[in-house]
Amino acid sequence: MMNLVRSLATAGAFALAVASASAIMAPTAAYANPAAPEKLWEGFSSPVGMAFDAAGNLFVAEWGAGRVSRIDPAGNRTIFADGLSGPSGLTIDPDGMIYVASYSRDEVYRFTPAGERNLHVTGLATPAGLSFDRSGRLLIANRRTNQILAVAANGSLKPVIDGLRTPVGAVQTPDNGYVVSNIGGGITILRPDGSRIEAGEAFATPGPGVAMTTAGRVFVVDYGGTAVREILPDGQSRAVADGLRSPVGLVAAPDGTSLLTAAWGDGTIYRIPIPN
Repeated sequence: MMNLVRSLATAGAFALAVASASAIMAPTAAYANPAAPEKLWEGFSSPVGMAFDAAGNLFVAEWGAGRVSRIDPAGNRTIFADGLSGPSGLTIDPDGMIYVASYSRDEVYRFTPAGERNLHVTGLATPAGLSFDRSGRLLIANRRTNQILAVAANGSLKPVIDGLRTPVGAVQTPDNGYVVSNIGGGITILRPDGSRIEAGEAFATPGPGVAMTTAGRVFVVDYGGTAVREILPDGQSRAVADGLRSPVGLVAAPDGTSLLTAAWGDGTIYRIPIPN
């Protein structure tokens, strides 16, 4: 399997966008034993971005296959869209529209639930992760410019965060701060007052998968390692699952009690219980 970091350097790269939310909500005690991930589905080709729609369908961007797959609540898997070039970040808006970033073509596409595709944003610089902020703007992690960008109502792009270290994933916390995953190294926590904490020392290489629960707890994959870690309010982190082969995608499940992570190393999607 191709090494993700090498792929980013040679083909363009990842960048996962920022979402929105409050201060990081998390307990402070360490977990004694990280959970053993539960295998759900396998056979994916370099899965990256993942998101659920309101009906409980899971959409998965398969970078290696140039497609987006859909898994319905019964577990049936179909191809939702194909013929894409390096699909990476994926997010879904409240109306059920699916947004997919192409890191190879520097574009973002918008799909209707029926699969009709439109070009939504152009002129990017290796986009990957996508999400929405609290005001409903689409956020894009623009890796090559070290920025998080917001898409305005008129389609123009506005920098939200500058000076990052090859950002590949992020969420906006409930207090309007941000947690950003940098594949170039570490986790950047941006406070609402503009101050920053550079954290993530426990990560080998943070990956694009960044997910937040409705309570504001933030989780990030360690692509260069084998774990999924929770980011704590003070910038420290703790493993909630281990034993994965280069986890890269991450999403909070609709049940509110678990995360789903996609492993680059074995093309498998796993379930991880969220500890109390």
